[in-house]
Amino acid sequence: MDTIRKVEYFSIVVPDTPGQTFRVLQTLVGAGVNLIACNGFPRGGNAQIDVVPDDPEMFNDAVKKAGLAFESQKSGFLIQGEDRPGALAGHLDKIASAEINVTAIEALSPGGGRWAAIIWVKSADLDRAGRALQARAK
Repeated sequence: MDTIRKVEYFSIVVPDTPGQTFRVLQTLVGAGVNLIACNGFPRGGNAQIDVVPDDPEMFNDAVKKAGLAFESQKSGFLIQGEDRPGALAGHLDKIASAEINVTAIEALSPGGGRWAAIIWVKSADLDRAGRALQARAK
């Protein structure tokens, strides 16, 4: 049985220089923030860091205290479970059957027989997608 819950992602743009991601992440670690996902990439002459915190309220408190300019981007669904053929496809079928378009997917198998994915949908489709996936609150 897979677990499914709503998650939020936030982003910040920082100078594209050595140590910037470390500085941001170290600030979050120091505040006790646990991240479910983190992604970074170049953006113009800068770098963008995207994070999915385990506890968005704790995250927001920490970034406010640290003066970090993270912006809320969107919400989606974290799915975790035992790895098996078709695990992701089954959930995508539920969303497609509800006539909801997926805007992005991030999926991986970290090993140990486990898999995880974050499925992003438009804000207007969030509640319907949650019902289709039978997502739970954290």
